[in-house]
Amino acid sequence: MTQPLFSSTSLSSALLDNLASLGYHTMTDIQAQTLPLILAGKDVIGQGKTGSGKTAAFSLGLLHNLNVKRFRVQALVVCPTRELADQVAVEIRKLARAVHNIKVLALCGGAPMGPQIGSLEHGAHIIVGTPGRIEEHLRKGRLSLDEVNTFVLDEADRMLEMGFEESLQCIIDHCPTARQNLLFSATYPPKIEQLAQHIMKDAAKVTVEATHDDSSIEQYFYEVDNNDARLPAVQKLLMQFQPNSAVIFCNTKAECQNVCDSLYSLGFDAAALHGDLEQKDRDRTLVRFANKSVTILLATDVAARGIDVDHVDMVINYHIAHDPEVHVHRVGRTGRAGNKGVACSLMSYKESHKVNALEDYLGKTIEPNTLPSDQVLNNKINRAPMVTIQIDGGKKAKLRPGDILGALTSNQALKGDQIGKIKVTAMSSYVAVERSIANVALKTISEGKMKGRNFRARKVTK
Repeated sequence: MTQPLFSSTSLSSALLDNLASLGYHTMTDIQAQTLPLILAGKDVIGQGKTGSGKTAAFSLGLLHNLNVKRFRVQALVVCPTRELADQVAVEIRKLARAVHNIKVLALCGGAPMGPQIGSLEHGAHIIVGTPGRIEEHLRKGRLSLDEVNTFVLDEADRMLEMGFEESLQCIIDHCPTARQNLLFSATYPPKIEQLAQHIMKDAAKVTVEATHDDSSIEQYFYEVDNNDARLPAVQKLLMQFQPNSAVIFCNTKAECQNVCDSLYSLGFDAAALHGDLEQKDRDRTLVRFANKSVTILLATDVAARGIDVDHVDMVINYHIAHDPEVHVHRVGRTGRAGNKGVACSLMSYKESHKVNALEDYLGKTIEPNTLPSDQVLNNKINRAPMVTIQIDGGKKAKLRPGDILGALTSNQALKGDQIGKIKVTAMSSYVAVERSIANVALKTISEGKMKGRNFRARKVTK
């Protein structure tokens, strides 16, 4: 069955033309089911996995409701993590680029307060942020939500898991009662239902089943005797499947870091992503995973909501997830955009109740597979093809990606196709280069000049 076209909706011609220029013609399932309701002004609860197109659905809805000529905050999007909020802000700006003078402002914890205060003084149409930081600006009178017509909770399940109920209530209290409410979530636990009943009016609920195409994702389950057997099992699976990009999900932050440190000591290009890390370290880890300087990412479920990488070869569940919906959500990180993927889950006798719940949810019996033999440990570790060089200078120093590329290719020993993604942030820049030329590239940057001055640089290895 063919998917409905965006052009079949009541979106403005400017938004439709921009969608066409981005190559967005047909709607995903969740867009097709939620967007007409959103454009009709209804409150909507949308449940679907990451990558299903939720962000574009609510972004187009809030842009449809926007009066650009009125320079007040008219839409508010609340996200559980800074990484996700940054992604959403980028997506909204992309979808809005055909409509002139729309200002989108991100207000996130872990970012400097000063620039946010300055930006708020200049005003904005759309605010995207995390609950704690939005609440702080509200309490200090820097942010007014008096004219918000669209209120969006993105990944609402994770916000409640992280204990943001009080912050959310404060934010809701500052919004007008007459507004459109859009709640999007990957899972729908009872707490979400209570929240929805509290803030929404006659909400339409849309669920796009989080199922996987068995032809694109191969799932395997492996029995382990105890926790001590999990790390050797992971090592064997990594050596057997040799992924170029893998996410290993752990249930706790401490476990996430411990497994990461162990894999790193074994020679794997591994990095961790969890809430105990400082924001700058989380940002750097995401940059390295996206630019292929890290092959294995150890992540908690909450932190993983900020991963914006299309092609993940492999997912490993270090433990079975507590919630079957979360398991399906994890597995859906691989095999996306038409690619093939592998999902491996470790389970012990103590996790029988979680396995039983997963069997009921999936509607099939889980048969354990046999772990690879010790012989696979003789295989060569699949190293990351790229190395990241961090430069102590960014947008504040007027650096642009072209400056960095130009500085590197001024050395005739370095070719443009050996240089990967370049990411420039406010204070730092990151450039991925092929592993074989990393030392030459580092020397070229360190000894050369950009914008007429020298910048310190170093390889990021951990």
